[in-house]
Amino acid sequence: MTDPGASLFARAVVPVAGTIDAATTAPAALPRIAAAGGRALVVYVVEKAGGAPDKASVEQREAVAEEAFDAVRDRASAADLDVEIETEIRYGTDVADAIQTAAAEADATAIVFVPRAGSAWADLLTGGVRRDLVTDSDVPVIVLPDPDEDEDGDEDEDGGEPA
Repeated sequence: MTDPGASLFARAVVPVAGTIDAATTAPAALPRIAAAGGRALVVYVVEKAGGAPDKASVEQREAVAEEAFDAVRDRASAADLDVEIETEIRYGTDVADAIQTAAAEADATAIVFVPRAGSAWADLLTGGVRRDLVTDSDVPVIVLPDPDEDEDGDEDEDGGEPA
């Protein structure tokens, strides 16, 4: 069991859904993890169709995962962050469950992510990974703001730097 006095960023599971998501999540999460002297487990879930044909081959999805992992490593390197980054590809029909299982098996202190584009209303009506992570996790979940958005939720004109 994780030390209850440990920082929430000590052993963070950071789920990513592709290179754009990784490029958004890494600059928000990794500096916090590094500041805590923590380690990141970056997880990509290959969603299986559960008996139906998959949208893409497993090999294609694994290639996307590796590109996402490279994007996270590139952001850490560009920001000169001293943070240990592990990566793991998971497979499952329920993405949130696969992330939560990864967190439990890694003895994670938190699941840390920046929500992908999409409204909370859509999550409410159709379900969603974001909602399931926040409402059903045994591990604390930290939802970070997108570093490229201003307080109004709009993209900053200067590439995400505060004015």
